[in-house]
Amino acid sequence: MLGFLLRLLPFWVREPLLIAVGSVLGVRIMYLAVRDHDRVAAGLGVVFLVFTAIRVHAVIRALRARRNPSPTASADGAAVVAAAQPQAQAQAQAQAVTGSRPRPDTPEKEHNAWGQAVAAVAVFGALGAALWVAPRFMPSDDNAPQPASCSGGAHEELPKAYKDTPRPVTGEELCKALNRPDLAELLGTPEETATTASSTNNTAPLTDGKVAQPEAEVTFDTYTVNVSATYNELSTGQYVKLMKFGDEKDVKTLTVLGRPAVLSSDHTMKLEINLGSGGSGGPVGEGPLARTLSVALDRKDRGGSCDITVWSTSGALPNDSALLNIAEKVLPRIPERPAR
Repeated sequence: MLGFLLRLLPFWVREPLLIAVGSVLGVRIMYLAVRDHDRVAAGLGVVFLVFTAIRVHAVIRALRARRNPSPTASADGAAVVAAAQPQAQAQAQAQAVTGSRPRPDTPEKEHNAWGQAVAAVAVFGALGAALWVAPRFMPSDDNAPQPASCSGGAHEELPKAYKDTPRPVTGEELCKALNRPDLAELLGTPEETATTASSTNNTAPLTDGKVAQPEAEVTFDTYTVNVSATYNELSTGQYVKLMKFGDEKDVKTLTVLGRPAVLSSDHTMKLEINLGSGGSGGPVGEGPLARTLSVALDRKDRGGSCDITVWSTSGALPNDSALLNIAEKVLPRIPERPAR
């Protein structure tokens, strides 16, 4: 059906149309083939480009023939004129006898071939441009993984500790602050995409549910980042003193956004769960090493901290600058603890 409609179009409309469509599709398919390393698409793009080249050659030949008529066509035209002269004289004599006046033949208006060609190229050039830019503004149908989003917990009832704490941050708010589009770049792995993002509105252990401790966690293929805010009475200075009696390693005190902070390292816990018939779990072991940056919730260090922890299953850790960069992005989203 489409081929029949194309045959009905005049030559100077049909050929520019085929050239415009073939060139746009050919270039677009070749671009996708190079980007995706697809040989089949590359072959199809070459077919479209060769088809377009053939149509361009046909148009060039037609233009040359239009500008320079062939001698054979001129001779044929002279013969036709010579043969038509006796008939014209006979018609003139008959009109003279009858007294009728000859009616001038109305010349047929010649189609403007160049105008048709330009119009066709303009229309289908706009169509080709729309096809070119459409993938940038339309949802992609490829299989690229989408970054994980924070699970909604807006309807979750907060524990009583959050109601007794002035201006506490929630786990959902922490997750939104942590799950940034540039988080992978801050970790030094810009090509990765977050696989999971979660949050909880927990309370600190061994506090009988009286200390709010919201958490958020974002996981990548290489690293996992956990952020928590603990609203207790322990200041960062006191926490540093306690570290001297613990197993923390590589302790380093510093200041982040004008607040006291400390860097430390410790091993995570490793728990194995057997999902077989017995359903028993293995003993708790020592997991990979984790690096934590603890920052006071206010500049005067009145108590409480925001802890940013990074670890990986391979045991590799990013530079401390990654933790500092994450803290500079997350801390402004956590309200400072007011004076009591």
